[in-house]
Amino acid sequence: MEVTRIFDILPHYAIHFQRDDALNGKENGAWHHYSINQYIATVNNISYGLMQLGIKRGDKIASISSGRPEWNFLDMAIIQIGAIHVPIYPTISENDYKYILHHADVKMVFVSGWDILRKIENIIAEIPNLKDNVYTFRNLRGYRHLNEVIALGSANPSPQYLNDIKDRISPDDVMTIIYTSGTTGTMKGVQLTHRNIISNFKAICPIVPVHAQTRVLSYLPLCHVYERMMIYAWQYLGIPIYYAESLGTIVNNINEVHPTIFTTVPRLLEKVYDKVIATGRKLPKAKKKIFFWADEVASRYEFGEQSRKYRRQLKYARKLVLHKWKEALGGNIEVIVSGGAAIQPRLARIFWAAEMPVLEGYGLTETSPVIAVSNFFENGLKFGTVGPVLPGTEAKIAEDGEILTRGHCVTKGYYKADDLTKEAIDEEGWFHTGDIGHFEPEGQLRITGRKKEMFKTAFGKYVVPTLIEGKLCEDPLIDNVMVIGENKKFAAALIVPNFSDLRSWCARHDIAYTTNEEMIKHPEVLQKFKRVVDKYNAQLGETEQVKKFALIDYEWGISTGELTATLKLKRNFITQKFSEKIESLFE
Repeated sequence: MEVTRIFDILPHYAIHFQRDDALNGKENGAWHHYSINQYIATVNNISYGLMQLGIKRGDKIASISSGRPEWNFLDMAIIQIGAIHVPIYPTISENDYKYILHHADVKMVFVSGWDILRKIENIIAEIPNLKDNVYTFRNLRGYRHLNEVIALGSANPSPQYLNDIKDRISPDDVMTIIYTSGTTGTMKGVQLTHRNIISNFKAICPIVPVHAQTRVLSYLPLCHVYERMMIYAWQYLGIPIYYAESLGTIVNNINEVHPTIFTTVPRLLEKVYDKVIATGRKLPKAKKKIFFWADEVASRYEFGEQSRKYRRQLKYARKLVLHKWKEALGGNIEVIVSGGAAIQPRLARIFWAAEMPVLEGYGLTETSPVIAVSNFFENGLKFGTVGPVLPGTEAKIAEDGEILTRGHCVTKGYYKADDLTKEAIDEEGWFHTGDIGHFEPEGQLRITGRKKEMFKTAFGKYVVPTLIEGKLCEDPLIDNVMVIGENKKFAAALIVPNFSDLRSWCARHDIAYTTNEEMIKHPEVLQKFKRVVDKYNAQLGETEQVKKFALIDYEWGISTGELTATLKLKRNFITQKFSEKIESLFE
């Protein structure tokens, strides 16, 4: 059957793929498997239950949870009765929860457990509609449970009425509102239709290598449009989905599930690589030399023809060292799909050399999300690019370098914000991404920065901070960095050390590690970071070079406010928080 609405995926799955492990989640140490038939029955019962509770077409229902089968059950049940799913990040602030729940006119909320309930209890008391409409995925005392909705629906089935509702739902109806993470200001509710997301995953599917043993591990939040779209794609292709228990258990879960595919953000790959390097540093002298030789060989990996000498080196590097890296990630990885931010080209080379191909994609919430993605076809791969534009999507570069895109994937607009919609989508239907870039001669798209993040020095020279930050973050000693210098004589940087690596470096150089606060002031540590910065400055133009820097004594995160839920820098927040430190750099 043809899939034109998201919920059409379910009968499509049942017709083409009869699986006993369509969705899989781990609770209390045991994996729970759901067949496609169980999936469909549960979804229908939730839909019947929601209708009994008075939910109608166009009503907004929010979910706040990490990935789990229950999220999929709820998602499909909401969408197939014409209601609108508002998925919310489990890691945002109380103020952000308050804004979204008010702004989206949410009527019901489903949460994963106590951790979320504690964050929203005060807010619920202020929203009369929600007071008796909070449900949980875990059975918690004093709160209603998803199973109650399922039981209510099971006792009151109305299949004909449900089918009538589904028949009246158009591919161009809004099925979800996703609130952007807000790097620069107030969050915006992006309205996406069935057609938006379906056009995107149908264009993605031919890129993915699929066979009878293909299975996916999912760990990214499903409220992120990137992971959500891919989850629909996996279901459309009949691929079993296994949900990781948490961020802390990913490696354990990978080695239990042995997935062939997983989607990720570069941050996780950086963390995996950092741990690999830390392990290598602890090896005996002879083994350490072989280890870092293999790492250096991997960092020179290129697509296409390689010299006979390099091919021989890579063969031995894989045999002696690199195969162990793949085994550490389950041993069966055939492709890693990376999105959400740019991956360091050096890191991508190393994963490819270790026979774990990384396909990098680019897009925004407003574009459902993929605009361009690397692939295994001709001219589909080039390090430092995000691959060619997706079939069925148009993209062009404006005169000022901004990337514009048009097609079925582009949002209908922002919820309750027609002015912002007109600002983002011009009269010809081109969505203005805010990113700058260019096309390579072979057709791949290269992202060079954010339009609003570019700054001009006092000498009138433009600087793209993301390019410099990407370079500096290639070094294992650097965890995060933000480059500043608007209207200043030079570029400077706030640098967050990788404190685990810094501790190891100090131990190797007989420096007693006390506290982070003291170590970032230690003369030898400062000198080491100066050498690191100088090394990367040599690869940059004169105006791009970081002339001064300041070290930060803690790791930036979502809870401390420096990173968005998608791990992007909140530049305005960081600039204000460290204003004195920044000013001191330019004195």
